[in-house]
Amino acid sequence: MRVLIVGAGIAGPTLAYWLQKSGHKVTIVEHAPELRSGGYLIDFWGAGFDVAEKMGIVPELRRRGYVMTEARAVNRDGRRVASFRPEVIMESVKRYLSIARSDLAAVIYEAIGGAVELILGDTVGALEDDGNRVRVTFASGTTRDFDLVVGADGLHSGVRRLAFGPDDRFETYLGTVVAAFESERYPERDELVALMYADIGFQAVRLSLRDDATLFLFSLRHDGDVPTDRAAQEGLLRDKLSDKGWEVPSMLDLMAQAKNFYFDSVSQIRMPSWTTGRVALLGDAAACPSFLAGQGSALAMVEAYTLAAELARSRDHRVAFARYEERLAPLLHSKQDAAEGLGLAFAPKNRFQLFARNTVMRMMGLPKVADIVMGRSFHDAVELPSFPDTESAR
Repeated sequence: MRVLIVGAGIAGPTLAYWLQKSGHKVTIVEHAPELRSGGYLIDFWGAGFDVAEKMGIVPELRRRGYVMTEARAVNRDGRRVASFRPEVIMESVKRYLSIARSDLAAVIYEAIGGAVELILGDTVGALEDDGNRVRVTFASGTTRDFDLVVGADGLHSGVRRLAFGPDDRFETYLGTVVAAFESERYPERDELVALMYADIGFQAVRLSLRDDATLFLFSLRHDGDVPTDRAAQEGLLRDKLSDKGWEVPSMLDLMAQAKNFYFDSVSQIRMPSWTTGRVALLGDAAACPSFLAGQGSALAMVEAYTLAAELARSRDHRVAFARYEERLAPLLHSKQDAAEGLGLAFAPKNRFQLFARNTVMRMMGLPKVADIVMGRSFHDAVELPSFPDTESAR
């Protein structure tokens, strides 16, 4: 089949990798003029790690990634108030790493080896599904026919709007925004340690990266409209955080010069179905669990692999689409439910929540406590389907 994938982040290239292995002719279209860079460091584990192993990319992910040795909460004076070792929660660091989202995307795309068509600087402007094929009109004016169209274009999916309806039917804003940017030669460094400072309404995180780079990550409670231009986004962060303690003012001073600046709402996408006709959604476009879940990229890979496997197992896309949703809906709904309860960890609403956050962090070194608190977030209750056309050839 001729398959158009909209979006060249994590989900899209993963789907392309598996679809081309089972003989489909794949095209990826990406709105950005080049493959994206920047973003923030993500934790990678669970069933997504299984997919990465099947793709043979784990060694390269380890080369580019990090294995953090400590998560440390500090107060406004920089003194430790709680800490734990990530491997206590993950049970083993052999199947866990942290990696820049852009690096994960790059490794996945490199694994495709040029076997699919890539269109940059364009996107889908209109879709016409007549039951036999989907006629796609690109924003550039070009028109082409495809057997299937898959929207892997993120939280603010254009494919979702065209095929399913406006964002407000499916998006739930969780009252928090997130921002990330990098700086070089920041004077404070704590190698392989995630330092976190939280107070009422926000959290600031500092991570030391390679090549003398430092990543700063902010989560901030915000009511009202979420700004869309960078100047207003930076202004919001300064207005809310410039008088806070720890190193926050120094971090904000570096924000304007940062080349890679990421800002977005913390939202979930909940839909009754991720497919309609010959159009399907994938990753955050279909069932974004939100930044709070901390596992969106790994889940996107699971979704992509599962959809490709079901398309390889059935010649009828309707059967494959139904199996795709049936396999993954319980897992993704569980992740979304779990994420809703994690807001206090990223931006406590009041002193009680701040106290509860720090108390739980002090206890996270105990495996049973970690499992009770984070169980649904750190365990993937899903069995990946076999991939009939390639499983024996790997």
